[in-house]
Amino acid sequence: MKVKNYMEDVVDYLLPDVLKSYPDLCKCQHCVSDIKALTLNNLPPKYVATPIGEVYTRVNELSLQFEADAIKEILQAIKKVAQHPRHT
Repeated sequence: MKVKNYMEDVVDYLLPDVLKSYPDLCKCQHCVSDIKALTLNNLPPKYVATPIGEVYTRVNELSLQFEADAIKEILQAIKKVAQHPRHT
């Protein structure tokens, strides 16, 4: 197994649902990528290198605080990108 930042999976999972709450937000590839990058830069990385490490991280993910922290960072990133879109 390759080393990966499990937080990317978490953001990929949560981001589409959060974006649905913002119908007027630009959802072009540049803006969505910027939102994802800003979010990941502001979340602590959770690197996994083994299947057992991934299972352990998934168990931690079940915590409401874990999800709340990720959503909070997504919302902050959406605000920044909406104020300063790079594609224009």
